[in-house]
Order: sequence, then structure tokens, then C-alpha cells
Amino acid sequence: MQKPYPPVYYGDYLQLERLLTSQLPKSEEYGKPAHDEMLFIIVHQAYELWFKQIIHELGSVLEIFSKEKIDEKNLGTCVARLRRITTIQKVLIDQLNILETMTPLDFLDFRDYLIPASGFQSFQFRIVENMLGLSIENRVKFDDKNYYSLVSDEHQKLLIESHNKTSLLRAVDNWLSRIPFMDGNGYHFLNEYMSAVTRMLSNEMEIILNNPSLTDDKRNRQLSEFENTKKKFDALLDKDLHDELVSKGIRKFSYKSSLAALFINLYRDEPILHLPFRFLTYLIDVDENFTSWRYKHALMVQRMIGSKVGTGGSSGHHYLMQTAEKHKVFPDLLEIPTFLIPRSELPELPSEVRSRLAFSYELT
Repeated sequence: MQKPYPPVYYGDYLQLERLLTSQLPKSEEYGKPAHDEMLFIIVHQAYELWFKQIIHELGSVLEIFSKEKIDEKNLGTCVARLRRITTIQKVLIDQLNILETMTPLDFLDFRDYLIPASGFQSFQFRIVENMLGLSIENRVKFDDKNYYSLVSDEHQKLLIESHNKTSLLRAVDNWLSRIPFMDGNGYHFLNEYMSAVTRMLSNEMEIILNNPSLTDDKRNRQLSEFENTKKKFDALLDKDLHDELVSKGIRKFSYKSSLAALFINLYRDEPILHLPFRFLTYLIDVDENFTSWRYKHALMVQRMIGSKVGTGGSSGHHYLMQTAEKHKVFPDLLEIPTFLIPRSELPELPSEVRSRLAFSYELT
């Protein structure tokens, strides 16, 4: 039987002629060819291709999370696509090792030809940040300008459009706020959890006060740390305190969503919570991987140009280190381990709730 599709040639399918003729070193244009500029161009072009793939994956996840109901099958798809993103991120980090085979003197051979072009102008990476949920307020300012002010008018339009769409942060917040199982038929997760926390904190206080090996100074330090921990629990358990942190931008999730994320982490062993737990874990991985990439990028820039100003006019290494610290999107998920309690202290779920959390069926 003859195939209904015409034959495809490898080079045509991948448009290799366009792809392989898209490296145009500026040093050659000015009659002073720099050998390592080819590497510099190819590495950055590869970054942009991977950014395009990440945008493709995030777009599909956001499309699923825009729906009112997200079933297990769709959540499994989202988990698989976030896993793919984290694997791509590892490649992004490793590509910096390839770039570091270029020495600072090799870079100086063509650096001046690039001004004022800069990775800061990567509109695709800014779109990735917007899709994840990095807000304008949380961005490190570049020369007191909006992050989109240094790209072309066409790319500014794309960035503003991506900023105005629902981000993954907001979509996940909405999803978590709809998580069932936490209340009903006389069961209230918050009440049970608060009782367990009260017992745990009371035991910790007793240990500090009655530990004979502690000096007065060490005991006072531990009591101070204990009070800080208690304040964090208070901010989680008290809706007004939590809402105040949200208004200040310190917390991103709503009160109900924060409790739902905690519930999923505490009862992750229940069958129906396996995928939600893996999904939240991959969100943390995505955040962590971009933080690692920014740190490594900052160190590479310092290695290449020291304390010089970047080609785009930023403070180079200093600016990149600031973004690594401040451009995290899911800090609420990173804080959850603070509020975990040992399995041995975990309140037992009522049989009715446990049944709803299991993949159970009845034979008649």
C-alpha cells in the first residue's frame, strides 16, 4: 500500500540551510575574525531554541489549568511536561560549561562588536518568566526602567501580552483553592493540624527548657529560634496574618491554597494525592533550576568580564546575582517544609475521607 504522504528530506524538514547559515560573526564583518565568536553565537541560538520549547510546554500546561476541572489524566500530562522542562533546564545549565571553554581574552576579541546587545534582551526568556508568574514588582530593576523597555517594539508587544495573560502561579493558586477533602462531615483539616502543631511546639519548648546540656546563652538562642518558628506557624494558621503577608508580596498563594498545598504534602501517600504532590514538586524543581542557572550564569559572567559593565549596560555579575535571589516564582512551596510534622504525629484521616482519597470501587 502506497503511503499517502510525499517523501520528506531530512535537511528540508529541519530547514538546515536556513539554520546553518544563521551564524554571522560580527568580527568577520569588521575584518577581524575571532574564532570563538562562532561558539558564542551557537550557544545562544541553542538557548533560544530551548526557550521556545519551554514556552511550548508551559503553554500546554496553562491551557489545561485554565479549565474549571482538571482530572487525573490531564494532571499526569502536566507532570510529564514539567518533567520535560526540568530536563531541558539541566541542558541549559550544562551549556554554560561549553561556553566557559572560551577564555576571557577570547571573549575580548569580539566583545566590543556586540554592544549594546545583551542576553537581557532575550524576549523569549522574559516570556517564560511571565508565563511562570514573575511579577513586575518582583523584578530587579534595570537602570530604573521596565524590563521590556530595552527590546524592539514588536517584542515589547509580545512581552506585554504575555504579562497580561493568566500565569502558572495564578492558575495553580486557583486550582489549589478548589482542592476538596479538607472539610466535611465533621472533619476539618485545619483544626486537626493546629492541634498536632500545638502538641509538637509544646514538646519542643519542653526539650529546650529542660535540656541540661544547654548553657544559658545556647538556651536563649534556641528559644529565640523557636519564637521565630512559632511566628511562621502563626502566619500560616491565622488568615488575617497570612492575608497581610500576601498584601506585602511576601506570600503568593491565597490562604486556602496554602493550606491545600500543605495538605497535599502531608498526606502525599494517599493514592489520589500522588500526582498533585509530584506536580507541586516539579514546580519547585523548575524554580530551583532557573535559580541555579542564574547563579551559574552570574559566576560565568564574573569569570569572563570581572566587574566590568555588561554589554547591555547592566552591572553584569552584580545584576545577575540579584535576579538569582529575587526572581523565584514559587517561594510559598519552598516554605512548606517549615510546616511539616512527623508522620507519627500526623492526625489520622477519618475513614470516609481516606476512602475518597483512595482509588476504590465496590462490587455488587
